[in-house]
Amino acid sequence: MKMSHLLGERFKETPSDCQIASHALMMRGGYMRQLCNGIYSLYPPARRITRKIEQIIREEMDAVGGQEVLFPVVMPASLWRESGRYESIGSEMARFQDRSGSDVVLGMTHEEAAVQLARGAAKSHADYPFMIYQIQTKFRDEPRCRGGLIRVREFTMKDAYSFHTSQEDLERYYEKCYEAYHRIFARVGVPEVVAVKSDSGMMGGSIAHEFMLLTEIGEDSIVLCDSCGYRSNMEAAQCIVENRQTAQAELKKVATPGVKTIEDLCAFLGVEPEQTCKAVVYQKNEDDSYVVVFIRGDLEVNETKLRNLLQAEIHPAAQITQESGLVPGSIGAVGLNDQIKVVFDRSMEGIQCTVCGANKDGYHFTGVCLERDLAEKPAFFDVAKAFAGGICPACGKPHLRISRGIEVGNIFQLGDKYTRSMGMQYLDREGKLQYPIMGCYGIGVGRLAAAVCEVRHDDYGPIWPMAIAPWQVHICALKAVDAKVKETAETLYDELTKAGIEVIFDDRPVSAGVMFSDADLLGVPLRLVVSPKTCKKGIVEFSARDKSFKEELLPEAVVDAIREKIQQLLAD
Repeated sequence: MKMSHLLGERFKETPSDCQIASHALMMRGGYMRQLCNGIYSLYPPARRITRKIEQIIREEMDAVGGQEVLFPVVMPASLWRESGRYESIGSEMARFQDRSGSDVVLGMTHEEAAVQLARGAAKSHADYPFMIYQIQTKFRDEPRCRGGLIRVREFTMKDAYSFHTSQEDLERYYEKCYEAYHRIFARVGVPEVVAVKSDSGMMGGSIAHEFMLLTEIGEDSIVLCDSCGYRSNMEAAQCIVENRQTAQAELKKVATPGVKTIEDLCAFLGVEPEQTCKAVVYQKNEDDSYVVVFIRGDLEVNETKLRNLLQAEIHPAAQITQESGLVPGSIGAVGLNDQIKVVFDRSMEGIQCTVCGANKDGYHFTGVCLERDLAEKPAFFDVAKAFAGGICPACGKPHLRISRGIEVGNIFQLGDKYTRSMGMQYLDREGKLQYPIMGCYGIGVGRLAAAVCEVRHDDYGPIWPMAIAPWQVHICALKAVDAKVKETAETLYDELTKAGIEVIFDDRPVSAGVMFSDADLLGVPLRLVVSPKTCKKGIVEFSARDKSFKEELLPEAVVDAIREKIQQLLAD
């Protein structure tokens, strides 16, 4: 490819709406163009990168027995009604009617399509196990698009679905895919990706892992323990606390005029936040009924854990009606309306003396012991967020820390959630009908490309790993109007191309500053510079985009030297 023919422009200025490096560099470098909010068209450099990522994924999925298929983007709503997700998924799924008035959806994931495809073909135990995968466009009407390709509405994803006749077989295959994912991320140039336990969310299932690239711009919070290596997504991390043991005290109602927050309460009574019981009010989406969570005053509610516990979608209560009997700023567990759904966080278990609202405006209770003062002994559940310095659930040491990360892949053990709801069965060895169990394995292709850029760049542009770089070698012909420069550069371009090496050749009559700036933005790993100066010396300047080396080569030695360097970079 010659730069004079390459579609797309490169810019010195960073667009005002680009808040992170990868977004800014990929916009400036002519990789993509925004069509509308969260939807992008890709120029040739980005498409070459994503195509290479897709090929690596294909190779690794094929290596673990995957069979590539292709599901449609548009699916009948009846398929999603079978699984029950047509109603349970919110507005992020695009629903519409075709010309005949039939309800259809745009695929944001393809579990239903996978079951529909497989249930007509896998009717005997002899057909199992198997895995099918696709690389396909998906649409999710994401309300918070950000970071260029990091969070979008339309995206390309590899999703795979495995089918098994036993949990043991699923677990064996799950481990194979777990290892295959680590190979994929190492091959694309981000071996530092880590796997963390995660919540399965709308996918269902009991066991799930996310693969996270740790970076401060990540939108996910990751809970890590440096002592034992424990890793979990914040949504799934247990919260374990040590409570100060204090003696029981008499339950007393005290006046707390104007006190509405935990901070006000602590200042008024001279207590610490962990000595208080905080009430956090939510409403169920389905009927707006109230749910009150009682949690230690210094902790926060993990809404994902609460949703899972309630098996319902929730939202923070925007307005508390007088009819509810809830008194904002003074809500407490003792004497609360027994028609209100109440959840007690595990942080309150065993506490003998705490401060809580008295359900009367301007009053709080001191000396509260939930297990003594409530008519029925409360049940306690883990619905709190883990926090830095908290106790590790794996090793028991108070060494948790919170990091940020970009989710670049996920895997789930789905069980029979979809096969049972959609009536997919097979005959076992005894001739009995059984429901197969499933695993699900996803990687976002565009997000992975952007994530690599986010951690593989300098101030001037991306530094693409050799395995996914848009080209392997970038030829810069300085003062290409010079006959010797033009001849040398054209010869190198032809020889390298014939040798099967991917070359981008900047043959434009532009200044050296513009040429090198554009080369940095394209991020090609290896660079050849041909100029009147190098031609006079009878050499070609050979260097790395990451500035790890720079040397002079005779023109006749260039092809062999580049072949060797490419192999070295691919092996690293």
